Amino acid sequence: MKDIHDALKQFKREFPEVYKAHEALGKKVHEESGPLPEKTRWLIKAAVSGASSHRLALETHITKAREAGATDAEIMHTLLLLMQTTGFPTFMEAYSVFENMRAK
Repeated sequence: MKDIHDALKQFKREFPEVYKAHEALGKKVHEESGPLPEKTRWLIKAAVSGASSHRLALETHITKAREAGATDAEIMHTLLLLMQTTGFPTFMEAYSVFENMRAK
């Protein structure tokens, strides 16, 4: 995974073996555990991180979804789906992350 956050870089330096095990589990679950296409998996991860208000994870998952071919419209639809389940404030947090990324 490309390091897009300073905290991840620091974590990898301090705990290389833990990070290696974490990445191996992530690869197993994300790539080898089911039939969902890559783009769909990243959109789901964006929804989960948005619903959980994990801003750094959401940035990562939006980036990965784009790399997997997701359009901004698909990402926005994914985030809009949060509104009725998690509430408007949670949606707005996710929306602000997305808008900040789109502005860059």
